[in-house]
Amino acid sequence: MEFHFLGTGSGVPAIERNVSAMAIRFLQQKGTQWLFDCGEATQHQLLHSPITLTKIDRIFITHLHGDHIFGLPGLMGSRSFQGALSPLVIYGPRGLAEFIEASLAVSKTHLRYPYEVIELEEGFMFETEHLSVEALALNHVMPSFAFKVTEKDKPGTLDIKKIEAYNIPKGPHYQTLKEGKTITLEDGRTINGQEFVGPPKNGRVVVIAGDTRPTKEMIKFSREADILIHEATFRADKADHAVQFGHSTTLEAASLAKEAKVKTLLLTHISSRYTGEEEAFLKEAKTIFENTHLAHDLMVYTLSS
Repeated sequence: MEFHFLGTGSGVPAIERNVSAMAIRFLQQKGTQWLFDCGEATQHQLLHSPITLTKIDRIFITHLHGDHIFGLPGLMGSRSFQGALSPLVIYGPRGLAEFIEASLAVSKTHLRYPYEVIELEEGFMFETEHLSVEALALNHVMPSFAFKVTEKDKPGTLDIKKIEAYNIPKGPHYQTLKEGKTITLEDGRTINGQEFVGPPKNGRVVVIAGDTRPTKEMIKFSREADILIHEATFRADKADHAVQFGHSTTLEAASLAKEAKVKTLLLTHISSRYTGEEEAFLKEAKTIFENTHLAHDLMVYTLSS
């Protein structure tokens, strides 16, 4: 599972940080790619990454501020121009469908592929063969959401040494046994795969939060997540600004990560006022939560299985 940070700034584009966008590439799921937020020039940032428009099949918009959506109509058009025919599903707050429809209509942009806009409600969203996704309403100056992506539990590890001790021939039998199924060998023996597989592995959990003031609900929502991606627009000395404009500080994001007992915190949506102060910015967060990383444009963070 790869996290491609395409834009990690807040408000307006800057030389060092473009506005919000992040993609997840699921390497074990035929390269499935999802996009979270789509600020201005996101498609330009994609040109510097292995993410391809034609493979993005779901887009999640946390809220409708321009630095999170102004790149969406152009990206949708380019996806069509590049030959995509596969459906696209877009999730976001109420008003997103109107924005997309107006943008495409006024610009006379014709899409070769079907798309669907699903306007968000808090709670369960959908599940696939491998994942489930749910949403949580946040506390911003307009409706904003966090998304939790939860992998389904995986089968346990196959005990190869035990299999070899039973003289089970290599080949397709191994996969069948790993699935916990029963096989019958040519010598007449019946082997139960459950005897050779360890306990299931818990699926990984990733939480991606939109712009928000600190909320108690996020603690439960993020509990023991493998990764929490959270905004930290300001440092702690600008806490009043954060409250006024509906954002979080470094210390507030770190405190959430600590209380929720997440494994890793990735900070993004950084104000351009901190250009050149990244080391001090990160150090401040680490005083509360050590395993914190500061995202930067075109950074790739890999979550191993």
